[in-house]
Amino acid sequence: MSCAKILIIEDEAIEAMDIQQRLVSFGYPLPDVAYSGEEGVKKVEKTQPDLVLMDIMMPGKIDGIDAAEQIRSRFDIPIIFLTAHTDENTLRRAKITKPYGYIVKPFMERELHITVDIALDRHKMEGELRKKEKWLAATLRSIGDAVVATDEKGLITFMNPVAEVLMGYKIEEARQRNLAEVFNIVNSDTRQPVENPVTRVILEGNIVGLANHTVLISRDGKEIPINDSAAPIKDDHGNILGVI
Repeated sequence: MSCAKILIIEDEAIEAMDIQQRLVSFGYPLPDVAYSGEEGVKKVEKTQPDLVLMDIMMPGKIDGIDAAEQIRSRFDIPIIFLTAHTDENTLRRAKITKPYGYIVKPFMERELHITVDIALDRHKMEGELRKKEKWLAATLRSIGDAVVATDEKGLITFMNPVAEVLMGYKIEEARQRNLAEVFNIVNSDTRQPVENPVTRVILEGNIVGLANHTVLISRDGKEIPINDSAAPIKDDHGNILGVI
């Protein structure tokens, strides 16, 4: 039996009761019900459910889509839309709220069961992924070496504080700029530019290091001797997603 709390936001009492009974038959606790968008937002704030089943067409000042947008912006709670309306304009508005699914009325019991289970599992996995991303970002920000990450085109996606200090750019200034624009490296003896390590990594697909006697020229013109290594970031199929 799942202990997930589900809130049904549906203005038709009979339909709401039917959905309640179906969810209970699936093993979920008896869901709470709200009969308008305004009431639904208040109940979400008060009860913090694990999932919301939202009728798109609701009476009152805000419809289901408006209520879903408020819930999405204020709370990390997945929403599944219940709707008898599949016109393009309604679906376009609904997509903006990033729902976890749509169930078109009238729906089969199995369709409801599968959609609810998938939404809950997906939200759980996304939450675990966000935790891992935050942990990784905190680790990279706190280590003593300068760390820079780019996408597969060599555009900067991440810089830790040490890299910001050395290069003289904040990540807000450098993000989506080509690494070569802010990572100015030359040979200290010949004064010739050193090849961008990202270019070599993407071409060779392996970890590469800089030659000896490489200096970084920061934004203010200060020269800093550096050692460097660059490694590809690959997906499960070996495709290069970027470089760190």
